[in-house]
Amino acid sequence: MMRRGVIRGLDLILATVGGVLLLPVFLGVLLAGFAETGSPLFRQRRVGRHEKTFTLVKFRTMHPGTPSVATHLADQAAVTRLGAFLRRTKLDELPQLWNVVKGDMSLVGPRPCLLEQRELIDARAARGVFRHRPGITGLAQIHGVDMSDPGKLAEWDARMLASLSIPAYFRYIMQTMTGAGRGDRIHSRE
Repeated sequence: MMRRGVIRGLDLILATVGGVLLLPVFLGVLLAGFAETGSPLFRQRRVGRHEKTFTLVKFRTMHPGTPSVATHLADQAAVTRLGAFLRRTKLDELPQLWNVVKGDMSLVGPRPCLLEQRELIDARAARGVFRHRPGITGLAQIHGVDMSDPGKLAEWDARMLASLSIPAYFRYIMQTMTGAGRGDRIHSRE
């Protein structure tokens, strides 16, 4: 397993460089989001390392005023046109580079859950997942395991953290950037 200092160093370098290189994309999405909803950024309290809460920042993908629930419980009709594109391309995650720089998150780690997702919090706590920073992507996300099955997700998170290496760290990032997995998704209601 990688030492936390190595992960933190890689996170800082990659998030800073990525933020600078992707600044034109960030500004473009920010302007498009402002034009579509008037409120392009979305902030939400999440559970982080040592179960401390922090404010996660993303590009807004749903209409303002949509109830704040886990993605798999959200209403598909609440997703905006731009939001559907941002979710598909994973560009909605771009503002989380700021969370990485601040130290709230890592580029690779378990996706941070909502405060009310008690079953997932308990499952992760039992497996020691909260000893690590949550991440933008990880093993579960590239394999399409989402928060709808808390026990399974916590198991995948623990497995990833137990075997995280430098090659795996970069592999998870590259697989996410090239479109692997669907991560947290809105389940269609039939």
